[in-house]
Amino acid sequence: MSREIITFQCTECKNRNYTNTKNKKTTTGRLEFKKFCPFCRSHKPHRETK
Repeated sequence: MSREIITFQCTECKNRNYTNTKNKKTTTGRLEFKKFCPFCRSHKPHRETK
């Protein structure tokens, strides 16, 4: 299978809060979503980490 587990990191506090899967063959760039950060206690952009 070509789907791999990726981790999302908050851009403000740098905590890794969420995981998801993506197809690395079709989506080569880094994903970024606006998700709730429990440490910042607000919605912040979360970017895919290595």
